[in-house]
Amino acid sequence: MSRKHHHFKVAEVSCCVKYFLFGFNIIFWLLGAAFLGIGLWAWAEKGVLSNISSITDLGGFDPVWLFIVVGGVMFILGFAGCIGALRENTFLLKFFSVFLGLIFFLELTAGILAFVFKDWIKDQLNFFINNNVKAYRDDIDLQNLIDFAQEYWSCCGAHGPNDWNLNIYFNCTELNPSRERCGVPFSCCVRDPAEDVLNTQCGYDVRLQGELDQQKYIYTKGCVGQFEKWLQDNLILVAGIFVGIALLQIFGICLAQNLVSDIKAVKANW
Repeated sequence: MSRKHHHFKVAEVSCCVKYFLFGFNIIFWLLGAAFLGIGLWAWAEKGVLSNISSITDLGGFDPVWLFIVVGGVMFILGFAGCIGALRENTFLLKFFSVFLGLIFFLELTAGILAFVFKDWIKDQLNFFINNNVKAYRDDIDLQNLIDFAQEYWSCCGAHGPNDWNLNIYFNCTELNPSRERCGVPFSCCVRDPAEDVLNTQCGYDVRLQGELDQQKYIYTKGCVGQFEKWLQDNLILVAGIFVGIALLQIFGICLAQNLVSDIKAVKANW
């Protein structure tokens, strides 16, 4: 009489999923730590860490906040995913999945709202730029950000050079004693390719001239319009980046949930 042998498949945790998720998150974790470190270093250089109340003193946007917030989120997510995968900790893996899912949902909501309320977003962008124009000299990081934006998009101010009247150093009032009165920052200037040395005084007194004459020396288009044009010209690239980020997030969530299922299956056989 022949014996029948029954083979049962023993549940086990997939090593491929486990270590792929670990590697995926350790890179994320290290990048988050680097961003956070750069942000804290920048604040230390500006004396913010020794005087925390100065965080609220800046009238405009401090770009260091981007490094702090993005770095902090990446560090927490990377830590949860990395340790959760390595130690097969279902709590950390579930936290990773839920947190990443929440970020994905917020991004999706923000994208839909931005598409539906385009005019409101445009008004907010105008307000944001003008508010930062006022605070141009208050923070070196903000100043560098504005200069980069104006040079990259070949623009000046939110709607044009006259937006710089909002800044106490560049406004055209008779009571303004600044040498930069009726001028614009150097980043508004049309660069001469033959110039080897950057002329940081190229925008002095330029707004005392007529609009046609201004066009010879500075960019006269506003950054809001130029940014919109750049988005339209690079729509496929921008959409591709957002879709890529979304797919990475979904991939991370699926890996974490797959690993949680494997761990629960193994524990069920104990």
